[in-house]
Amino acid sequence: MRRPVALRLHAALTTLALAAATGVVLSMPQASAATGGATGYASQNGGTTGGAGGQTVRATTGTAIHAALCARASSSTPITIEVEGTINHANTAKVSGTSCNTADGVIELKQISNVTLVGVGSGAVFDQLGIHIRESSNIIIQNVTVRNVKKSGSPLSNGGDAIGMESNVRNVWVDHTTLEASGGESEGYDGLFDMKDNTQYVTLSYSILRNSGRGGLVGSSETELSNSFITYHHNLYENIDSRAPLLRGGTAHMYNNHYLRINESGINSRAGARAKVDNNYFEDSKDVLGTFYTDAAGYWQVGGNIFDNVTWSARSAENNPAGPDPQSNTTVAIPYAHTLDSAACVPDVVARTAGAGKGLLVSNGSCSPQTPSPTPTPTATSTSPTPAPTTPTPGPTNPGGTNLSIGAGADGSSKADGTSYGNVRDGDLSTYWSPAGSTGSVSVKWGSATTVSAITIREAAGSAGAIGSWRVLNGDTGAVLTSGSGAGAITVPRTALKKITFEIVSSTGTPRVAEFETYAG
Repeated sequence: MRRPVALRLHAALTTLALAAATGVVLSMPQASAATGGATGYASQNGGTTGGAGGQTVRATTGTAIHAALCARASSSTPITIEVEGTINHANTAKVSGTSCNTADGVIELKQISNVTLVGVGSGAVFDQLGIHIRESSNIIIQNVTVRNVKKSGSPLSNGGDAIGMESNVRNVWVDHTTLEASGGESEGYDGLFDMKDNTQYVTLSYSILRNSGRGGLVGSSETELSNSFITYHHNLYENIDSRAPLLRGGTAHMYNNHYLRINESGINSRAGARAKVDNNYFEDSKDVLGTFYTDAAGYWQVGGNIFDNVTWSARSAENNPAGPDPQSNTTVAIPYAHTLDSAACVPDVVARTAGAGKGLLVSNGSCSPQTPSPTPTPTATSTSPTPAPTTPTPGPTNPGGTNLSIGAGADGSSKADGTSYGNVRDGDLSTYWSPAGSTGSVSVKWGSATTVSAITIREAAGSAGAIGSWRVLNGDTGAVLTSGSGAGAITVPRTALKKITFEIVSSTGTPRVAEFETYAG
């Protein structure tokens, strides 16, 4: 009876030694580092919990990620892998073990379950290196950037997808990620978010997909129709040629996404696919919904969407755009609870929440970002706490609509070391501007006259209440528009101007302005 125990002890010591050699830091079992709970279809079919309840480890190389998977007792032992730093081909090697099936030059989550991969600390970037999920279930990927993954050219990365799922995959939640390329297929890039060969119950939430020829697909051909139950919500699709996404069969739900500069076609529902398309904002784009490049029809149910400067091509045998007046041609029942933000505020709320490094903020259904619940920070060892919007002082409610400061210019009277004027209009509550002293001013400016009737001043985490009295000035004329005290929502006379200034007249401590939001009202 002693020999099996000895063999098991030897195996455990071997995997621990491997983990140590590859830079994995082990800790005691604890709750998953991912925050919040899975939403959309990933919450169905038993739910998606990733590595909750298992051991948590820290990895700074791709090889260390593989080693952590291989050091588990079994392929289903829960584990949370906190990733920090840049993961690339040079530091990603195959690791062998009974609880893993890895490969060189790609993060391989194959024939495993109950895993969370979450970016922490100063961030996790998968540079020219994709994340592949094969024959796996109950996977969470959160707070990471995956960029410039190629399928041809140099360097190579198997398949060419930023995140790709294939072969009997179930229950995957991808959240607060940034997926980006630097071109299309002719430059060697493929899809940013692909699902093939019987992949089901997947949610992509609060993520950015940009600068790619292909956003992503569901199903690899008109006859490969085994993929279904996909949710896309609160994502930004920006400068994408097509496949935002391409659906072949199955059911998908798209809500509260911002589609900006979709160049050829957007949601391409075909081969019997059924898409429920709710409260999205489509902007400066072409053919954002329909059946394209095939005569195999797909279907859609639409409601509450805004089409802002969207053009539509003519109908033909293989081109059936839903516009210029999109109407539903099917009905889709959604089995999970969800609260829709108004489409009018989608560009603003997505700018403030979507992507890696945004503090894992989510919308509360009223166009106002907040930390998810339950809401510990991603990890206790993170270099900065998860910021949260401060509670405004009594007065006007937070305005709705588009935050006009995003993409505008900024300047000011002075700035403390390590801070920037531009931080007040970047949609990121973890960055901020501080004056060089206890008082000072910061301005938002535009190239042409812009109408403003409300602003919101958001203080950075840990500095709530530092702002005392203030004035809001017309930066063009110097006229005082209004004055008061404390941060929060502020109503100003409706004014067309090129520059608006927030001047701090008095403070307690060091004022830190995370966001200077402006609204037309």
